[in-house]
Amino acid sequence: MAQKKRGAIENAAEIKLLASPTRIEIVDTLESLGEFVSVAELAAQMGRPADGLYYHLRQLAAGGLIVEEVAADGRRYRTRSRGGDRLRLRYQPGETANAEAVKRVASSVLRVAERDFHRAIADPASKVSGPQRELWAARGKGWVGPGELAEINELLSRLMDLLQQPRSPGKGRLVALSWVLTPLQKRVSHAGARPSNAKRTRRT
Repeated sequence: MAQKKRGAIENAAEIKLLASPTRIEIVDTLESLGEFVSVAELAAQMGRPADGLYYHLRQLAAGGLIVEEVAADGRRYRTRSRGGDRLRLRYQPGETANAEAVKRVASSVLRVAERDFHRAIADPASKVSGPQRELWAARGKGWVGPGELAEINELLSRLMDLLQQPRSPGKGRLVALSWVLTPLQKRVSHAGARPSNAKRTRRT
């Protein structure tokens, strides 16, 4: 039997554990710290009260997504992945339990991103221009071929590599990056056509 990769999450039940903005934040923060940390340390990084994290940590540990150890100063946690092999979802598109679970996680990711953005844009100290820009929301849409799509994936992978380096001296700013890359269905244009049930607008 092949050994399951620590970073790959394909089972729908495991994926559903991440269908919670709080649990996504916990996993992201643990991976950014790259080591066993206490609940107090985790809470400080997340800006949340420690009491609100215990339930989620127990669920993640019971599901095998994070590892719990009992140290002299209390319980400490890290994700199950090691050596730069971050937790990542493996998709099974179609009418699958995996796909349904992934959709729920994607919705939670977007909720976390929205909350982070709202919090950051309310802070006058947030940098919004120049090479040290740290706040940015945008949407792009365009036509690509195989070469462009390969380059997009390479650039996104490079971005994740930059973010997934462990904490070290000189890296004192914690940032989050969220995106959605999705193919769009071609739509047939019916220029000039008018739906039969369209209501007329009365001009006054």
